[in-house]
Amino acid sequence: MNIYRRKQIWKISLLLLAVAVAAGSLFYTNRLVEKLATEERKKIELWAEATRELITSTDQDSDFSFVLKVIQDNETVPVIVTDENDTILYHRNLHEKRVDDELYLSRQLERMKSQNEPIELVISEDTRQFIYYGDSFLLIQLFYYPILQLGIIILFIMVAYIAFSNSRKAEQNQVWLGMSRETAHQLGTPTSSLLALVELLKSQDADPQTVVELEKDVRRLEKITDRFSNVGSKPFLEHTNLTEVVGQGVDYIRKRASREVQIEFKAPRRKVFVPLNASLFDWVIENLCKNAADSLEGSGRIDVQIREVRQEVAIDVSDNGKGIPRSLFQTIFKPGFTTKSRGWGLGLSLSKRIIEMYHGGKIFVLRSEPGVKTTIRILLKRKAGRTGRLSIKK
Repeated sequence: MNIYRRKQIWKISLLLLAVAVAAGSLFYTNRLVEKLATEERKKIELWAEATRELITSTDQDSDFSFVLKVIQDNETVPVIVTDENDTILYHRNLHEKRVDDELYLSRQLERMKSQNEPIELVISEDTRQFIYYGDSFLLIQLFYYPILQLGIIILFIMVAYIAFSNSRKAEQNQVWLGMSRETAHQLGTPTSSLLALVELLKSQDADPQTVVELEKDVRRLEKITDRFSNVGSKPFLEHTNLTEVVGQGVDYIRKRASREVQIEFKAPRRKVFVPLNASLFDWVIENLCKNAADSLEGSGRIDVQIREVRQEVAIDVSDNGKGIPRSLFQTIFKPGFTTKSRGWGLGLSLSKRIIEMYHGGKIFVLRSEPGVKTTIRILLKRKAGRTGRLSIKK
């Protein structure tokens, strides 16, 4: 659990860092936009003063070259000049192909009114004009650029994360397959030798009780070997009586649990058949019952129940132990997560893999209330999907 928490802290830290970088970028860009907007207003004020000077000057011999240059140099900021009645007298730097459209001009005027305060141009005591201006294309680009940049960065991070996750899952699958096949291979040889030893003991009239117990352990090893072999290959599903398989798993845990732990199993009276790999599914039931027993810490109750839900079958494993916080409902199924001081944290992760990848079902925490009831539910389809080969068990 500590390892998982460290990973979570790293993820949260990286996310906060990304948010901080994005916020810093947006703040800096907004400052630039504000400065550029201030410069554009100064530019328009200079343009307005030049226009006023050109209109009101009565000196025919004055040199207006500088004034005209100031007026002509405005090639970026859109401008509309109106009289006191909002009649448009002049416009500049608007869409050339739409300037003859009165509706377009009126909309641009309203937009400019909402963007910036107009500059009043006093022509005479009785005549006043107003200069309205909008944001230049450069200012608009600068405003939207960080948003676009942030969107591209987020898209890139998402694509990279998905690619990395898929690559990591593929690597994990290879590790699962390799580990399972190697474990099955390593267990196979000594198991075969032990089977031969059991047969030898039988032929030599050894103590029958000892032989029976030894044979049980060897058969258990065979079952474990078969499980790892199935995990490392595409599972073979058979229409199997679910009640029988679940009942065997419950009986196995019941015999090994504390006497203070009461285990009850309920199932429909009629047989319930589903596409199943009995060896792997039995493993899942054992994992869930073991975890439930551990949460009871020596005493309590475990209920295992099979329910038929429309086209699916639900298997509920419940206990009245210490419970699971809602924040960990998804986390407990991730590899490496464990609340125990010892253990690899692979039991529930392996169970999820068996149910969802091999049987096409679902496994999740249905509810949890500490000391009252915690239920983990498995949902299985009545018909086989594309998870494995299917045969009819006779």
